[in-house]
Amino acid sequence: MRAGTATVGPANGGGNGSAGAAKKKKMNGYVGFSNYPNQQHRRSIKRGFNFTLMVVGESGLGKSTLINTLFESRVYPVKDGEDSSTPRNGAQVASPTGVDITSVSADIVENGVKLRLSVVDTPGFGDSVNNDEAWRPILENIESRFDAYLAQENRVNRSKIVDNRVNVLLYFIKPTGHGLRAMDIEFMKHLHTRVNLVPVIARADTLTPREVEQFKAKILADINFHGIHIFKPVSDHFDDPETISDNKAIAGKIPFAVVGSEQYVVRSDGTRVRGRQYPWGVIEVENENHNDFVALRQMLLRTHMEELRDQTDVSLYESYRTQKLLALGHVQNNSVFREFNPRRQQEEEERLHAAKMHKLEAEMSAVFKQKVHEKEGKLKQSEEELHSRHQTMKLTLEKQRRDLEEKKSRFTQSDSPQVAAAAAAANAANASFVDPAQRMASKDKKKNRFF
Repeated sequence: MRAGTATVGPANGGGNGSAGAAKKKKMNGYVGFSNYPNQQHRRSIKRGFNFTLMVVGESGLGKSTLINTLFESRVYPVKDGEDSSTPRNGAQVASPTGVDITSVSADIVENGVKLRLSVVDTPGFGDSVNNDEAWRPILENIESRFDAYLAQENRVNRSKIVDNRVNVLLYFIKPTGHGLRAMDIEFMKHLHTRVNLVPVIARADTLTPREVEQFKAKILADINFHGIHIFKPVSDHFDDPETISDNKAIAGKIPFAVVGSEQYVVRSDGTRVRGRQYPWGVIEVENENHNDFVALRQMLLRTHMEELRDQTDVSLYESYRTQKLLALGHVQNNSVFREFNPRRQQEEEERLHAAKMHKLEAEMSAVFKQKVHEKEGKLKQSEEELHSRHQTMKLTLEKQRRDLEEKKSRFTQSDSPQVAAAAAAANAANASFVDPAQRMASKDKKKNRFF
């Protein structure tokens, strides 16, 4: 065994509690933890896997046939004279909208690996006259599975948790060649945040290769325009060049144009293949030049099954769980999950206290300045009002004074001759006036002189 490198960093809880930069150390010998993936492999083989797949689409698009073709078994048993889209075993939930939720389970073993497969079908979807609410029972079913898993997580004993969350949803698109319909867009917009959505063009053998490419381009344009998120394989720096190339090839075929068949036909060279026989030739299910069935199976079962499960658990379910708990009033206290350092906590409390006091001081100073400003404004307003009143009274008195002086001057200039004449007349009248007593006395004097 060759030596490797190790990344070493300071342990939590030491010193001031701050995490330092990790340092790589070279090991001188084999330690053994690189064997951990093998341990996980043995554990997975022992426990097996759960995988829940939901198919949604109108009747007659070959959903059941495609599922049976994918898993090389009769997951959907079909009786003579019955439509293969109607499951014979499993639970069925009726809906007032005409959409039924039907679940079928099967245990599949391949090379010692056990797979507990659950297929959820939705018969009745898109078959009603009014399909405006056809998406609602499917969304409620997916969310109810999230709720059931959340309830199990909150139990005291969590040793036996049953995971029936939907890992992937295959949405079958009718091969119209004209892009997505309003029902398709409405469904995807409501479901893409709750499940890994994979669009599939059903019955692709009804379209020519050129029509398929044009139809795919229209579907992707509609998906991008409406902001719908669909599942696509992604690569990272851990993947080898071959894996990166395969992921790009698979992503380039989305939406998958598929053909399903449970029958074997004989080609012109005598070999038997799974496919469909037509007068003009044979459509081979597993021929990548004929349809995208191989790419779909590669992504779902061979390369990205665990990524679909992980995306459901880490992203979709966690997002729903967070929204659900916040809606119920649960608020997480992040301080519970931090390490406890008394000195650092005291410093933090002092810093918070100082910040609080500074904030209070700033608020009080702002209030004081506001009060002073308001008082100064009121005083200034009162002063302006008094000054205005003073000026008004002063102008009024000044006007009255001018009016009186003007009247006095006018009276003096226009009435003085008349006053002098009146005085002269009065003097003359006074001079000619004789008192009756004086007149009698004068008569008596004259009489006495006569006698």
